[in-house]
Amino acid sequence: MGIKCGEIIVLFLDECHLLHGDLTAYVWGKSKIRIEVPITNEKDRQTYLGALNYHSKEFHLQSHPSGDGKSTVKFIKCLQNKYKNRKIILTWEGPSYYKYGECRDFLLELNGDKEPDNWSITCILFAPNAPQQNPVEDIWLQAKNFLRKYWYLCRSFKIVKFLFDFFTNEHKFDFPKIRRYIYKYKMI
Repeated sequence: MGIKCGEIIVLFLDECHLLHGDLTAYVWGKSKIRIEVPITNEKDRQTYLGALNYHSKEFHLQSHPSGDGKSTVKFIKCLQNKYKNRKIILTWEGPSYYKYGECRDFLLELNGDKEPDNWSITCILFAPNAPQQNPVEDIWLQAKNFLRKYWYLCRSFKIVKFLFDFFTNEHKFDFPKIRRYIYKYKMI
């Protein structure tokens, strides 16, 4: 009930490291010899944090210099600002920096001594080493496939990032993996 009426926001959260080398592809020429499509400077890298709203299917994207607790806290604060005065349930895979350090300190400070039913943000972990459970993984795959399809437009990493942002930011994604989750608001 709280999810459908918007009192509770359920978000699937994940991070992605976009590498310029992700566009490196292979094609076959008439001579049936594999031809590499060259990409300059494969060391260019961008980290993204993404959150998929379970109910609205909106996807929120934010870029960061690296994936760490500081970046995660910044992203969570952005999500809090977007969904003001609502409880948020974050469902994620849980790298160690989500569970310790800055991220944990932020959540402890935010939720304080409140009972779990009154927490502003609740975190639920997917099973360990099971990225196939997280629907955001499918969004990353779709975005990278989009980039590979239009590799010829990507003359610089700046263009790669622009196209990645264009494909993912604030779009709605709805596919079967999302629908397999039916949340019942109950603290664990």
